[in-house]
Amino acid sequence: MQGSFSELMRRRRSVRGFLDRPVDRGLVEETCRLARTAPSGANLQPGRFHVLAGAALSDLTAGLRAAIDAGTPETAEYAWFPEPMPAALKARQRAAGYALYQALGIGRRDLDGRRRQFRRNYDFFGAPVGVVVTIDRAMGKGAFMDLGMSLMGFLLAAEAQGLGATGIGALANYGPTVHRLLALPEDEMVVCGIALGWPDPGAPENAFRTERAALAEYASFRGF
Repeated sequence: MQGSFSELMRRRRSVRGFLDRPVDRGLVEETCRLARTAPSGANLQPGRFHVLAGAALSDLTAGLRAAIDAGTPETAEYAWFPEPMPAALKARQRAAGYALYQALGIGRRDLDGRRRQFRRNYDFFGAPVGVVVTIDRAMGKGAFMDLGMSLMGFLLAAEAQGLGATGIGALANYGPTVHRLLALPEDEMVVCGIALGWPDPGAPENAFRTERAALAEYASFRGF
């Protein structure tokens, strides 16, 4: 690992194109250990990482594709976005989506192309490692914040080791299906997925960057 923290934060991006190269289990274990160093209220350390590779990952993605093709309805167990979405946030969401589709050469009116790209979420974008992130259903809302800090730790640890990753919120749309396919304990809720692997430098989807809001839009300073 090398480079300053500020460099690590600025170069991290969502990676959706991966090399056909396995990831050593030791690297993944270290990524998980580093992620768990994140702070949490009362040190409860909420959330679990179910790490899949090889046949285990292939079986999950095949099961998800079969469920989607069979018309299984989306069943999210928690809300990710506000409903209705405020106009300013909707514009930000659309800008991110358009940037990705433009990088991939998918036109704004190419609905089939956009659907195909979205379905790649359920293939973990072809990554050699897929992580299913769960949380105990009994946890309060604050525990999601703690889990989020652990997830950020996971993404930064992956980046620091030369790996690439992206979160997959769409996985929660089929939480019950994932739950069934992995025979998860009843008290675990599927929160999201993570695709993990070696970034493909030639993948166009890895080249674009989403913009961040200006400091004045989200921070205020008093007493300085």
